[in-house]
Amino acid sequence: MTEERFRQLVEEALKEIPRRFRREMKNVAVVVEGEPSPEILEEMEIEPDDTLFGLYQGTPLPERGWAFGNALPDRISIYQKPIEEACEDDEEIRDCVAETVIHEFGHYFGMSEEEIEEIEEKFWRGESLDEV
Repeated sequence: MTEERFRQLVEEALKEIPRRFRREMKNVAVVVEGEPSPEILEEMEIEPDDTLFGLYQGTPLPERGWAFGNALPDRISIYQKPIEEACEDDEEIRDCVAETVIHEFGHYFGMSEEEIEEIEEKFWRGESLDEV
């Protein structure tokens, strides 16, 4: 798959993210990259056979003070190669990207892994996330 086609699928996936989340996302860049670097995998203590679909890098909202100001945007990397390898078709790629972005935005909002998993479960069941 070309990088251009993958980027199109990422754009489509971002539209699947609940509107409430999209409204609250400020100063965040979603970036497509080929795959996570060996240094990132090592830093995160991810075993060689495992990988990442995405990664949030930035300062979670609850940790920001009033002087946070004009900091560079937070970043969510979406890794094309691992996602492509794990998915069979475009629909699966869109779903995987949407779930990955929801997960990484959970980190942006300062949520725990349990809270993020609850949101992901609601997303997959088609339940409203407006109350989350």
